[in-house]
Amino acid sequence: MGTKYSLQVNGRSYAVEGEADTPLLNVLREQLDLTGTKYGCGEGQCGACTVLIDGVARRSCTTPISTIAPGKPIVTIEGLAAGERLHAVQQAFLDEGAMQCAYCTSGMILSAVSLLNKTPNPSEAEILVGMQGNICRCGTYPRIVAAIRRASAAGVRA
Repeated sequence: MGTKYSLQVNGRSYAVEGEADTPLLNVLREQLDLTGTKYGCGEGQCGACTVLIDGVARRSCTTPISTIAPGKPIVTIEGLAAGERLHAVQQAFLDEGAMQCAYCTSGMILSAVSLLNKTPNPSEAEILVGMQGNICRCGTYPRIVAAIRRASAAGVRA
């Protein structure tokens, strides 16, 4: 039997259980049934598992639950929209057709939100640097950059 942890996910408090080194990704998917966060490489290299912890992009596959301070807000793709209204970055991805198979999309969107939190009006070079480590096997990178520029122009902040 593991240790109990208190997590704040998408504005709700959860009591979860696991070993200290249990990846946040496993807790999100298996205990909280938040399956929008994807398992990709399991090594933090592809970005499919990206979530926001205190507004900053983190790879949930390499983030042990024991390292998350109680009360630190965690946001997954399921918690980004406000009710039925998509977050501006989600809408920009739709408007620009910045997805094909969409496996990487939730991680891309959350990384983009983190980037825009830090750099509200990034240049194309800053977008490319900020999105490094998020891999799209379908190669929709130009549309992803266009979506981030569109969201930036809309003055997005999470």
